[in-house]
Amino acid sequence: MLRRSALKGVQVVIDFLALSAAYWLAFLARFEFEPSHQLYKLLFFTWSYVVILQYAVLSLFGIPAFSWRYVGVREAKRMFYAIGVSSLVLLALRLVGPALGGVFWFVTIPLGVLLIDFFIAFLAVSGVRVLRRMYAERQERSRTQKSVTKKRTLLIGAGRAGVLAAKEVEQNRHLDIAVVGFVDDDPVKIGQVIQGIKVVGRTDELSEIADRFRAEQAIITIAAVHGSEIRRIVEICKAVALPVKIIPGIYEILGGRVNLSRIREVTIEDLLGREAVNLDVEAVGKFLTDKRVFVTGAGGSIGAELCRQIARFGPESLILLEQAENNLFQIHQELSADHRQLDLSPCICDVCDEKRVQRLFAVYKPHIVFHAAAHKHVPMMEYNPGEAVKNNVFGTRVVADAADRHGAEAFVMISTDKAVNPSSIMGATKRAAEIYTQTLAERSSTKFVAVRFGNVLGSTGSVIPIFKEQISRGGPVTITHPEMKRYFMTIPEACQLVMQAAAMGEGAEIFVLDMGEPVKIVDLARDLIRLSGFSENEISIEFTGIRPGEKLFEEISTTEENMAKTRHPKIFIGKISPHRYDEVCFKLKLLEKVAESSNRGEVIEALRQLVTEIRDSHAPIESEPPLFPLAPQAQPNARY
Repeated sequence: MLRRSALKGVQVVIDFLALSAAYWLAFLARFEFEPSHQLYKLLFFTWSYVVILQYAVLSLFGIPAFSWRYVGVREAKRMFYAIGVSSLVLLALRLVGPALGGVFWFVTIPLGVLLIDFFIAFLAVSGVRVLRRMYAERQERSRTQKSVTKKRTLLIGAGRAGVLAAKEVEQNRHLDIAVVGFVDDDPVKIGQVIQGIKVVGRTDELSEIADRFRAEQAIITIAAVHGSEIRRIVEICKAVALPVKIIPGIYEILGGRVNLSRIREVTIEDLLGREAVNLDVEAVGKFLTDKRVFVTGAGGSIGAELCRQIARFGPESLILLEQAENNLFQIHQELSADHRQLDLSPCICDVCDEKRVQRLFAVYKPHIVFHAAAHKHVPMMEYNPGEAVKNNVFGTRVVADAADRHGAEAFVMISTDKAVNPSSIMGATKRAAEIYTQTLAERSSTKFVAVRFGNVLGSTGSVIPIFKEQISRGGPVTITHPEMKRYFMTIPEACQLVMQAAAMGEGAEIFVLDMGEPVKIVDLARDLIRLSGFSENEISIEFTGIRPGEKLFEEISTTEENMAKTRHPKIFIGKISPHRYDEVCFKLKLLEKVAESSNRGEVIEALRQLVTEIRDSHAPIESEPPLFPLAPQAQPNARY
């Protein structure tokens, strides 16, 4: 405490000395360092009250409380305003003082002195603090250099993300990064110095640049770039044995900062590179802010990410429903740490437990329901068809009925591209759930919508984690067919679009997300093998044959014939004919009779009563028909 008081005392003395020196220098400079005896007398008598007034204004602006060690632009602006205000006060006294006469003769400071003093005083007060910061950073740099071995690093990309990365390196001396240059393909930037770092050449010159600057690693600092460009850069770096990493992706860059402590290896998501989602933040915020939001399947890949995204919009409360205790515990712990003010309610519950679900809805009375709970693995549901029916169809009915009964504003069902002309049990059950929620929308005040999308990268049980595990075991990587293609999205992208579609929904729509171009699974496997540091000679690829219920191509189409555009470029509305509620309920009773069955054929026949477009075949379907074929009974006034 004594040391701190002494330090504050020293800082006060330094400020008074700086302000005094500034005033004396301003006065002398105004009269070319040859003032008359009378002016020296004026200087001596005005000196104390000018400095005391200036320090008093600095104190009113809180300047003495600022840490000298961390002074920056914000503090400098505050000092500029404080010195400006004190100068204006002195100017006012200068103008009115002579008119008062008598004892106020001493406030007649020459106007030129006041103007010069304003600039010198600001430079003096801010300068002593900047010198203190520079000294501290030099000391820290010296200590860091002894304890941290810096890697000579090239930053690939001199755009906004690159500049943020360079700033982060400058501010965080503990990073093991010493930037030796930018690499950028923009010819205008070549030779420029950005954030103290020169743009030394283009990416096709990386080999020569890495050798010239003795680079030990490269970091791709491009926030949004196509996967093919990242693949090209990775191949160039690999050819010259230059390790390459990448900054966090566009979804991870928050608040205008790049956290280089989280730089990572290039992943398969980077190579697939998709454009960033532009959210209508105002519409989504209006939909979610201050609302009670209920998420089923909250511990799953999609459900958990939905919870993270929803939490950012400040809901009144967030109710997490999940059957798996460990998954629920993890997402609840994460959200509790990241959103301390958010009212969270973790609820262990099976969506098929109607009594429990109804009780939870009665207690929490949610405004918005996101239904992400489902059995999703195609082969596993072929082995357990009855369980797929119970969870995906009747579990959805239980939650949808609860939303209707308790007056929820909106119910959003997470669906799948596999519901299109389904050839699998999983796809057929998801389509049946879509049909039920769509018909319920026709008679409910709750807005029921479904959102379809394809595979999400990195979700539990998806192809990427499986391939990684196979590679870690030394291979082989198994693929069912060399022509197998799938559409992919990142989990954050899918969840952002789900929220956007939900905010747009008016009821009974089936929204479809634009998945971009399909990707060959074999190409995905080859990229992953290379990213893992192996070649196909070391990790082989084996083709095992199409599995039951599997298609070569998932059927997504965004043609104008079958899809209606929305105001969001990545969201479409499917043109689906409505079903009659009483007929749907009758067919669900027939389906209910086989919900305990393990006989696939029996379940398929019961599903076919409701989902007439089922393609029951264990052979691959190689055509790519429209996503929303109009049924023969479709009417012109079908609700979209």
